[in-house]
Amino acid sequence: MNTALSVAPTVEPISTDEAKAHLRVDIGEDDTYIGALITAARQHAENVTRRQLVTATWLGYLDGFPATIMMPYAPLQSATINYVNTGGTDTLLAAAEYTVDTTGRIGLIYEAYGKTWPATRGFTNDVTITFLAGYGAAGSDVPEPLRHAIKMLVSHWYEQREPIVVGGAVSDVPIAVDALLFPYRVWGF
Repeated sequence: MNTALSVAPTVEPISTDEAKAHLRVDIGEDDTYIGALITAARQHAENVTRRQLVTATWLGYLDGFPATIMMPYAPLQSATINYVNTGGTDTLLAAAEYTVDTTGRIGLIYEAYGKTWPATRGFTNDVTITFLAGYGAAGSDVPEPLRHAIKMLVSHWYEQREPIVVGGAVSDVPIAVDALLFPYRVWGF
């Protein structure tokens, strides 16, 4: 499935004030830099876990309907499906025609009981899935271990601003960050 971010989250999982408290930074001169580190740390956590932390709207594109659609970002909240029918018309698929399963580790979409997927035009990106993924609209909705991993990564990058540290152990990402992210990783993508 090809994806494109449609509506990005409006907040980060942690605020600049939360990051500054973790860093024990009292000055305001580094607020923009710390904000950029938060965004980078969130993106790192999302890439490693294949999870959307704060709710966002995504578009997913398929050439046709597979038996089961595995959604690329968890946790899945909801989904709607449009498809191009055999006549070339963009059509909204009625929600009664499919089931959106948000209960598992990954989100799944499959035909509703007794239903079959409609025929498509048979061309690239004939199926468009608009879906919401994320733990919630507020940073506080994100599980605490993921929020703490972001704080730790922000702290690491704030203290180690260069890619090479002379006279110390080399670590791209602190092991503790990986340990906090690992249980949330979605496998299979």
